[in-house]
Amino acid sequence: MTVTKDVKQFTRSPSHLLKRSAQYASHIYMGEVGKSGLTHRQFTVLLAVDANDGKSQTDLVKITGIDRSTLADLVARLLAQGYLQRRRTKDDGRTNAIRITAIGKKMLKTAQPGADEVDKQVLSLIPSADRKTFLDTLSVLAAEMDKIEEKEPAKPVRKIKTRKRA
Repeated sequence: MTVTKDVKQFTRSPSHLLKRSAQYASHIYMGEVGKSGLTHRQFTVLLAVDANDGKSQTDLVKITGIDRSTLADLVARLLAQGYLQRRRTKDDGRTNAIRITAIGKKMLKTAQPGADEVDKQVLSLIPSADRKTFLDTLSVLAAEMDKIEEKEPAKPVRKIKTRKRA
């Protein structure tokens, strides 16, 4: 194969283009919200907890699509920052209910306009007549991942111990 043909195939690869698109959205996010110190995944977790107060970490894995170990790390960091609190549930002493704190709500409220701006900027690059199809197509891909995750048995999220900083 020639270099030109290799590059052409690479630039028409859906998986490559999706990855680059995610990188672009992340770049915009860092410009809009990153200065707050809240990463996109942390924002996602705060938003999910705010909308699903008291859910377990295992539930949050299903809601956000973030893998178990990454979510456990994110929750630990958000706990250390005072944005979330974790308490054992009454029904199952092994399960933690995750709640957003007042300071977490404040951070979410601060970050929300920037996160909305990211979506606005991404969608502005798509012709208005194609936006619904674009979002519907992304939803189809996300739904396929949901199906894969539903087939995998849910394992409890292990608690990650955080060190207290001096």
